[in-house]
Amino acid sequence: MTATAIDQMIEKLKPTLIERRRYFHKFPELSFEEHETARAVYDILDKIGNFQLTRLTPTSVVARLQGREAGKVLVLRADMDALPVQEENDVEYASLNPGIMHACGHDGHIAMLLTTAEVLSAFREQIKGEVRFIFQHAEEKYPGGAEELIQAGVMDQADWIIGAHLWSSLRVGTVGLNYGPIMAAPDSFRITVKGRGGHAALPHQTNDPIVIGAQVVTNLQHVVSRNLDPLESAVVTVTQFHAGNADNVIPGSAEIRGTVRTLDEKIRQKIPPLMERIIKGITQAHGATYIFNYYLGYKVVVNSQEPTKIIADTVKELLGEEALVYIRPSMGGEDFSAYLQKTPGTFFFVGAGNREKGLSYPHHHPCFNIDEAGLSNGVRIFAHTALKLLG
Repeated sequence: MTATAIDQMIEKLKPTLIERRRYFHKFPELSFEEHETARAVYDILDKIGNFQLTRLTPTSVVARLQGREAGKVLVLRADMDALPVQEENDVEYASLNPGIMHACGHDGHIAMLLTTAEVLSAFREQIKGEVRFIFQHAEEKYPGGAEELIQAGVMDQADWIIGAHLWSSLRVGTVGLNYGPIMAAPDSFRITVKGRGGHAALPHQTNDPIVIGAQVVTNLQHVVSRNLDPLESAVVTVTQFHAGNADNVIPGSAEIRGTVRTLDEKIRQKIPPLMERIIKGITQAHGATYIFNYYLGYKVVVNSQEPTKIIADTVKELLGEEALVYIRPSMGGEDFSAYLQKTPGTFFFVGAGNREKGLSYPHHHPCFNIDEAGLSNGVRIFAHTALKLLG
């Protein structure tokens, strides 16, 4: 009876769920600047009632819902920040903040968790223990909001954590999940090649850092293709090359930047020395010097066995066997990994793509949008899983 009543309430809340998502879509805010977003979240939760509300950081909200008696603690998390992207969607709820857009679905994450909180608040007497809702700031910008909240004690006494991500590459009505590594560690690097500049008409009098840097870029591709087992996953991508500002001048230096993505900590540690060996060899061979900086990002998101199994079973029960898609790990990064250093948990993907409606643009694209029918699926999975773990 409780399960049926939950689904009936979620069905009734669908218009509110969509309205919430569209409100946050219209008023996006960048990482560490989510002041109005956090204020709106706080006000909605305060109006719903039954929550102990705290602001552990200036732009986040944590809500604690105590059940009928003491028990374990389940944490549910949504991220709230937007991206520095100018929206190109022609919709009535398009961003009103120039140059800022919810181009990754975080507006939907806020709406799903708020609605989950409203549902579980209504069924508080069915809960044994505590549900803790984290509305997190700054997922998109390292060092991220998760670590800051952890330092403030948000994971104290927690037994599990669950997070979800709307995913445009998954068809609406499906849910993506897997055991073990599910999202990569996103590191970054900066290389400065120092040569000797001069007149572009007299290259023999210079030590051209552009030519040397180009060889560095090409040879960095050997890190993965010729140094790692083909069955191991890693990405080394150069995304920026900056050198010079005049057509007739060879500059004195060139700067190369990019990202490294890995799913295994041993491989992660192996890559920087391989990169430096290549950089050092090429620059020394041409009489140049270099500076190599490597920056560790978020850790790998690794799903734990028990909560992942419970979510898998829940998806099949609610949406059918065919709705559960065991997906390959994404090489994208997520600071949800910080929470998983503290307690077992699971990160799953809610299908939100619909090619027939033109809703299949990739994340971070100025035309990114979601099929809002997927929102209620996320709420159902959160709510039913919570009652399975704490019922």
